[in-house]
Amino acid sequence: MQDSKELKQEYLAKLPAAGKLIHHAKMKEFTTLYSRDLIVKIIQKSIDEARNTILNSTDEELKSINLSKEYFIDIIISRINKICKPSMEHVINATGIILSTNLGRAPLSKSVQEALTNATKGYSPLAVSLETGHRGDRDSHVQELLTLLTGAESATVANNNAAATMLILNSIAKDKEVLVSRGQLVEIGGDFQLVEVVHRSGATLVEVGSTNRTHLKNYKDAITENTGAILRVHPSNYRIIGFTEEVPLADLVLLGKEYNIPVIDDLGSGALFDLTKYGLPAEPLVSESIEIGADVVCFSGDKLLSGPQAGIIIGKKKYIQMIKKNPLARMLRVCKLTVTALEATLKLYLNDDTIAETNPTLRILTRPLSELNETAKSLADRLSKSLEGKAMVQVTDGYSQVGGGSLPAENIPTRLLSIKPLHIPVDTLGKNLRKSNPPVFTRIQQDCLLFDLRTVMDDESDLMAFAIESCLNDTTFSVIEIKRS
Repeated sequence: MQDSKELKQEYLAKLPAAGKLIHHAKMKEFTTLYSRDLIVKIIQKSIDEARNTILNSTDEELKSINLSKEYFIDIIISRINKICKPSMEHVINATGIILSTNLGRAPLSKSVQEALTNATKGYSPLAVSLETGHRGDRDSHVQELLTLLTGAESATVANNNAAATMLILNSIAKDKEVLVSRGQLVEIGGDFQLVEVVHRSGATLVEVGSTNRTHLKNYKDAITENTGAILRVHPSNYRIIGFTEEVPLADLVLLGKEYNIPVIDDLGSGALFDLTKYGLPAEPLVSESIEIGADVVCFSGDKLLSGPQAGIIIGKKKYIQMIKKNPLARMLRVCKLTVTALEATLKLYLNDDTIAETNPTLRILTRPLSELNETAKSLADRLSKSLEGKAMVQVTDGYSQVGGGSLPAENIPTRLLSIKPLHIPVDTLGKNLRKSNPPVFTRIQQDCLLFDLRTVMDDESDLMAFAIESCLNDTTFSVIEIKRS
């Protein structure tokens, strides 16, 4: 009987040679497209990984290792595609989550797409004055727009809203105490909690009130000589209902003025328009916070604003100047692509009459159910014929969600295309759709794939239908993964 060492040596001897793999017929296309040195490195890495797997496997595990040349070629081709083809590509979001963090949150408008194309043709005047030719301020591209749209005195931008909150606190309340209601100690996703953001800013968090009820007296009793700011955080990703109470921003502003303490309003999703005009629940308006008298307000660029990821900071000029002079501001500043996209997004808000169509997020939120039903029925008719005997297709009612930490309690009625594959597992169909071109993301429920038509763009329906047909009609369609067979 062979001992383990001899068995492993036998498997190691079966490893294909790099020279034979690179001359395989399937590799010809790739060796003409890409550098030979790159291909060799990828081949060698695949062989080295297989060698390590053999050396670290038990005798029983060795039996499951595939050492065929074809298997290695599939792995190598998959790796080449992953490395050389763009990973940031257009995908179809049929999940029904409008601001899906995993899928890049808010879709960008056509105006933004055009602006980015123009700005990336060559150089751009990011931080230079066209009038004087001297060094300029990158905030100048968006500052006037932000002050005009919100009523604030001044504005600046960080790379996301968590960064904006930390930058504000570090600039205004470092080494001082910051008062926050216990009911507003949010977690913003990915295990990032407000407590930690405040701590990293160099300020000391002082919790006031209780989880469900906080009174003005709680804030007042907590004020000391070392109080540096009062922070109000809008709970944009959850709701507390029932026996609750929170202090209105206007009362916090009056308290701040009485004790000469700045009031910071972290709005999270940050609405520039009144959602109730479109039949949606009210979200606090950025302009209202400024009008009430908050000293500094911050909010996200890639949520309800429907722009790029950014932490937008607006407020009193003296505080914005303090923030802009903070060395952290340079570390957390945005690039020319963000500035370009944000400027183009903000310009959409200059026309109230067209914002419901030009703002992609608002357009998705307000799509009529009749429109979704028409699209769903058309797709169902097509797919019922083309997938006869291969899948059950029907149209059902459902709900979309805003996601991205916005309107957490709101379920928006929608129409769903439901597909139940008859000959393959539903998760296999879902996986193959994510590998199609373009990739399609859906959700699974009771052995069916559900396609929410609310988040499928107008020009994506045919592409999605073709992807579904390809995955269910092509019996050779498979997903290649880098793992042991």
